[in-house]
Amino acid sequence: MIRYAYLSVLFVLFSLPLFAKDVILNDSHPQTYQVVKGDTLWDISGKFLQRPWQWPEIWQVNPQIKNPHLIYPGDVISLSYINGRPVLSLTRGLTAYKLSPEAREIKLEQAISTIPRSAIAAFLSKPLVVGEDTLNSAPYILASADERLILGAGDKAYVRGIKGDDIDQFSVFRGGKVYNDPETGEVLGYEAIYTADATLETPGETATVMLRNTNREVLAGDRLLPVDDGENEMNFFPHSPENPVNGRIISVFDGVSQVGQYQIVVLNLGTRESIEVGHVLKVMRAGGTVKDAVTADKDDTVTLPDESAGVAMVFKVFEKVSYAIVMKANNAIHLNDKVREVE
Repeated sequence: MIRYAYLSVLFVLFSLPLFAKDVILNDSHPQTYQVVKGDTLWDISGKFLQRPWQWPEIWQVNPQIKNPHLIYPGDVISLSYINGRPVLSLTRGLTAYKLSPEAREIKLEQAISTIPRSAIAAFLSKPLVVGEDTLNSAPYILASADERLILGAGDKAYVRGIKGDDIDQFSVFRGGKVYNDPETGEVLGYEAIYTADATLETPGETATVMLRNTNREVLAGDRLLPVDDGENEMNFFPHSPENPVNGRIISVFDGVSQVGQYQIVVLNLGTRESIEVGHVLKVMRAGGTVKDAVTADKDDTVTLPDESAGVAMVFKVFEKVSYAIVMKANNAIHLNDKVREVE
């Protein structure tokens, strides 16, 4: 189960030291804004700032407010200035309190999230990208208990390769597309297509599992990987990379040719390139190559400049690839577009 740890997420977000870059306000920024249900921290930040991820730089905590690092529908965000520097502060509004004789506490599940969690929820609790060795060495479904070729929820299956009984909850996957680096050709990982959950019933050399929550047919040869509880998956905050970034979009989910806001892309960047969850990157539409019809040389071609296409934020990182959500798309974003550090 995905655990949305709003308190720790927003506390970290609002407790960071100032970044080096100057904060630039939007020309049409409001002086105050009342938070409504469905808002996200990114959306609210974008009303005031040209770079929404710079929110922590001008956030002023009010010590008189219980849990000032959390923002709720009904709260009012106000813009003011201290020594000529913009400051955002919070006035507690229509908060939801839970009262008891001993304590008074805010219901954390009602605090707004950093980004729309529904857009990335399906990508948080499953591995989704695995190395070739991991996939090939994982336990696999041998056959169904009643000799059926296609299995579903409630079916029992025989599995080979489960060692011991210390892990009894698995996700079932099927190998999908290969992620290759577009410039070097290196294999960066394999897509693991989620098909079901499975519970170990009888351990052994040929174990038995019960299938649950199938979202597509389960077949002999599908692999089992231990369930990722996703405990800290939402503990991220938007921030700029400290070092230069040079990557590309190598895959797009949902089979679309043009990417828009809140769609998910795969980058050829991972932990080995020092990519972190929360890194904000600018997307550059790769300049095309055209023929110069004016010159005498009919074969003369020119590569056009790269153009800014939007902003994406990394939310899950593997060794060689990462997943990012497009937060802003001011131009069409395509497969193989470039990603760079924000300026």
